[in-house]
Amino acid sequence: MDENLHPISDRLLTQADREVSLGQKGKVVWLCGLSGSGKSTLAIALEKSLYNAGKHVYVLDGDNIRTGLNAGLGFSEDDRRENIRRIAEVSKLFADSGMITLNSFITPTEELRTLAREVIGKENLIEIYVKASFETCKERDVKGLYAKVEKGLVPNFTGKDSGFEEPETSDLVIDTEAQSVEESLQSLLEFVAPRVERDV
Repeated sequence: MDENLHPISDRLLTQADREVSLGQKGKVVWLCGLSGSGKSTLAIALEKSLYNAGKHVYVLDGDNIRTGLNAGLGFSEDDRRENIRRIAEVSKLFADSGMITLNSFITPTEELRTLAREVIGKENLIEIYVKASFETCKERDVKGLYAKVEKGLVPNFTGKDSGFEEPETSDLVIDTEAQSVEESLQSLLEFVAPRVERDV
């Protein structure tokens, strides 16, 4: 540790202290999956559901991370790793504050998902695999990315130029090809809601 840094963690409020105040558990719900699988749609819907239930919740995704905190990062292997590392570090702070954080990131490899778990801590992380095939995501193309890929405008695109390793140890798998948005949200809410409730 840098000799000029003086740790103050032993004098700060604990995560448990903040959880009592907020009436919830600080958790990170990490939704991974291909672009177009439904991660952001579900994260936004879950945020509203939890907020309406009186929870303190915040969504992190590419729109508010890559335009600010990680604006200087590209999509090389090293940059993807640094992108996830920074997101995980921020998420760890949010969890420590007692917040429920909903993360919507492709997170294409087990190495990256392991990195997130190690930084955040397994006890504070809920990993959700939002499953949909590359072909289905291409048909949906909700952001127009797949059309750009076909024109060669998006290099290193996950699922085409760089691989996506299906998670084998996720806490929950939501198959958005087999379920509607409403059904998927219900499955997600039923799984997450009891895990963010503070023990009385």
